Amino acid sequence: MRPKNRASLLLALLTLLGSHVFAQQFHIKTQTLKNGMKVIVEEDHSIPNVALYVFYRIGSRNERPGTTGLSHFFEHMMFNGAKKYGPKQFDRTMEAAGGSNNAYTNRDLTVYQDWFPKSALETIFDLEADRIRDLSFDPKVIESERGVVASERRSSVDASNFGILFEQLYATAYTAHPYQWPVVGWMVDIENWKLEDLKHHFEMGYSPSNATMVVSGDVTAEEIFKLAEKYIEPIPSHAPPAPVTTREPEQLGERRAVVNKYAQLPILMLGYHVPEAKHADYYALQMLQTILFSGQSSRMYQRLVDKDQLALSVGGGSGVTFDPTLFTVNAQPKANVAPEKVEAAIYEEFDKVKTSGVSDDELQKARNILLAGFYRQMKTISGKANTIGSYEVFFGDYQKLFSAADDYAKVTKADVQRVAKQYFTAKNRTVVTLVPEKP
Repeated sequence: MRPKNRASLLLALLTLLGSHVFAQQFHIKTQTLKNGMKVIVEEDHSIPNVALYVFYRIGSRNERPGTTGLSHFFEHMMFNGAKKYGPKQFDRTMEAAGGSNNAYTNRDLTVYQDWFPKSALETIFDLEADRIRDLSFDPKVIESERGVVASERRSSVDASNFGILFEQLYATAYTAHPYQWPVVGWMVDIENWKLEDLKHHFEMGYSPSNATMVVSGDVTAEEIFKLAEKYIEPIPSHAPPAPVTTREPEQLGERRAVVNKYAQLPILMLGYHVPEAKHADYYALQMLQTILFSGQSSRMYQRLVDKDQLALSVGGGSGVTFDPTLFTVNAQPKANVAPEKVEAAIYEEFDKVKTSGVSDDELQKARNILLAGFYRQMKTISGKANTIGSYEVFFGDYQKLFSAADDYAKVTKADVQRVAKQYFTAKNRTVVTLVPEKP
């Protein structure tokens, strides 16, 4: 396919040049501290700002019945006071230095994000060291944040039709693996966490040896390593979370669940078991996801929303994970359209890929979309910090990001057709439907 515009030409050129030339654009150095924390520094002097991300390998997969939601809880607690910087002082100190922050928790990780001017560098290291080493377990703060998390669960799950359906999809699709419970936690667990549960979870999850720090921006590797040695290296490490050895058994038949809840319209969600990020099929599945669901010209949108006008919206895909995950599909049927009709149309589109494959144009378009998004993310210090850290923790080596263009280029039409046949089968499928109830 001949590139039709500058973006396509650039993507084609970068693909031809390969990973070596792309890697040369970045100045990255690493050091592992004596306590086990790995520090990765990417120097970018284009602006006098810095992005600092800390990836802790602790998420809902490291919880158990009775402690679900603790990883998300600590995302809140980590901003609520330690020994040197008390309650509310973390944000105030950072903002006074011109910085801002955020965090996110998922099934595999808890990640903390700091953005700040270079002048605040030592202050940020002091803040991070304080909360890693001496987080406060004040009972009043714990109860306050327990209430905040419970309220968040009520709003994001219990009061959200899509939220409760998504939760039920995972609870139904998994029978053994800890991906079955929600990141926010079950309400009964949130209400009953004990102090010893909290302290144990923090000790194992926030051990420096269980973390990777990524710094991108107007810094030198040497100054970051010196600050890390001064502030982070003296913090002792503890035993990390126990390895998650449970593998979800092969699903041997379709599973279904129904949610009866007040709603204006039904919702349909499907889940198919697919491999983890390190698996050889990851890139082919990303290509299939893009062909089926990316934008208004995608196959599913064209069929369900434009052509047959069966649904108001349709979306789908899977993310990067440590363990085999779900490729999910969600659709909102239009008024007076039965969910079964939407479901049948979705299966027909999957079957078309299985029987007829995809075209050269579709494959190139998907590759362009994925690479364009990848390169856009690598243009900012925040995007680089997140991408470098994600490749390090999920793929085992940050340097694998430099071969991403090659990995997408290697995906063939046959690969896309093969993964469609292999994973999108009836026996590998879980279907959850929201059936509206009258008030």
